[in-house]
Amino acid sequence: MSMETTSQTAHGVSLTPAAAAKVKNLIAQEENPDYRLRLAVESGGCSGLIYQLFFDERVEEGDAIVEFDGVGVIVDPKSSPYLEGSTIDFQDTIEKQGFTIDNPNAQGSCACGDSFH
Repeated sequence: MSMETTSQTAHGVSLTPAAAAKVKNLIAQEENPDYRLRLAVESGGCSGLIYQLFFDERVEEGDAIVEFDGVGVIVDPKSSPYLEGSTIDFQDTIEKQGFTIDNPNAQGSCACGDSFH
């Protein structure tokens, strides 16, 4: 299979090739090769839990770090159970641009789509 159409999975989270390419591009613009993409879940939002997706150069005890097409993805041990089986994608269409998180553990989400339960 081509790397263009598959995603890789580790620490319960997968990153599609489109998302990996976009993250690589953004890290290059930031000019900090130590940056990795951190995905976390925190309390908040309308539905109880909210995703945090940001660049981080810190590595905390217990963090799982996995490389996807040259992009490091960090998930902390507290967030990992909420994210098992999730896929991070990047869409750039006329209708939508941005990162999306498809999480099979989410039982529902708020109208704005920023939080879940």
